[in-house]
Amino acid sequence: MSSSQTNFYQAQADEARARSDGATLQNVKDSQLRAAEAWDALAARSRKSDLLKIAEGLRKAEQGLTSN
Repeated sequence: MSSSQTNFYQAQADEARARSDGATLQNVKDSQLRAAEAWDALAARSRKSDLLKIAEGLRKAEQGLTSN
């Protein structure tokens, strides 16, 4: 499960890579690849946060079931 924020970050990374592929100037290609790397890092952090939220939800649900 990915949040809309995670999906947004990944889409931005993909778009930056596509702009890099289409660029003719090396400095533009490099700039877009750096942008893609930054967006990828944000997407990875967001995915980790998504997983932690899921794990916390499962832990709370499990506690609710065992405390009755």
